Amino acid sequence: MTISNFSELGLADPIQRALKDREHVTPTPIQARAIPELLNGRDVLGIAQTGTGKTAAFALPILHKLSRKHDGHGPRYPRALILAPTRELAAQIGEEFRIYGKHLHLRQTVIFGGVGQRPQVNALSRGVDIVIATPGRLLDLLNQRKLRLDVVEFLVLDEADRMLDMGFIRDIRKIIAPLPKERQSLLFSATMPGDIAHLAGEMLVKPVRVEVAPQSTPIERITQSVHHTPAGDKVALLTNILGDKSLSRVLVFTRTKHRANRVAEQLGKRGITADAIHGNKSQGARQQALKRFKSGDVRVLVATDIAARGIDVDGVSHVINYELPNEPASYVHRIGRTARAGADGVAVSFCDPAERAYLRDIERLIGAKLTVIGDEPPAMAREGNGKPKKSGGRTWQKRNNQPRGATGARRRGRPTPNRGRAAQAAS
Repeated sequence: MTISNFSELGLADPIQRALKDREHVTPTPIQARAIPELLNGRDVLGIAQTGTGKTAAFALPILHKLSRKHDGHGPRYPRALILAPTRELAAQIGEEFRIYGKHLHLRQTVIFGGVGQRPQVNALSRGVDIVIATPGRLLDLLNQRKLRLDVVEFLVLDEADRMLDMGFIRDIRKIIAPLPKERQSLLFSATMPGDIAHLAGEMLVKPVRVEVAPQSTPIERITQSVHHTPAGDKVALLTNILGDKSLSRVLVFTRTKHRANRVAEQLGKRGITADAIHGNKSQGARQQALKRFKSGDVRVLVATDIAARGIDVDGVSHVINYELPNEPASYVHRIGRTARAGADGVAVSFCDPAERAYLRDIERLIGAKLTVIGDEPPAMAREGNGKPKKSGGRTWQKRNNQPRGATGARRRGRPTPNRGRAAQAAS
């Protein structure tokens, strides 16, 4: 059955009104395929590119089912639990639930670290139907016996691959342990590595697999290119590229918090408004940086990978990978911050000699070579056809990027992510 309109799904009238208020008429592919399965009570393993509407795919059926069972009497304990890897993503999901459920009489709260726990505890004590949380803070409150999860009917793991990459697997297992065995579980992710499949086997019962795009394939509307440049020349290159005023709202990614601060500071000295966002920033500072970026008061936001799945800002014209990620899947999520809501986007990467192995892994994962701007190092060019290649033009202009085949380099000499610290910073 093909679903072409939200009205065909049989959602509660208050939810239909909220959809109409947002002028949402046609479901995205992940929504059209996942929502009917969830309404029928099936566990779902959903795989789709970032920016394809995964939040609504699980929020709408959960709100529908909760609204049908809500009688407004007696104490309220969480009946839906949604776990997300970062504070920003948890807040974003909370906002989506609030908008879609604004005509319902359901209560929700968002729980994450980096802020005082008292308001969160007070919200729980008043009673809530829906909890959206990062694993670290939620587990803290569980250990303090500030909430109970024994009546949870719906469990969602959003961006599950990122949560495992950030080292949350132990926390997730501790959180799942007290949940009722009879529940509906949903696991959503943009990629499907082996450890996600293993986790799905642990928490899902006879799940329906809904996959609407090839795993780890970047959105086709994004023009992707790479500059081969020494590390010491990256600031000058970035400044030169940002000299084009058509780069109106730009996300710049670094691997480390220190580098994010330094790049933002260096851009500021060159007259380019920039803020940095990463795990060492207070939640207030992170929210303020996002607010300034969304409003246009700041043209450039420099971020670590913590922001790759937590920033949902319309109109991001360009993503610049100042440093390539050492995990190739992170590249997919970084560039997914542009080309949202039907727009085109541009992703530019800087690659110094120490990062060439990262580049090969990225190209192998996405099944295409990035368009090279300027000279390609002879050693890398010979891996393709034995001849050095050169591509001129301005990196930041939109143009057709035709895949030229994948490379298959082995991983060498990678530093492994500090998973414990990443998880602690995120939550």
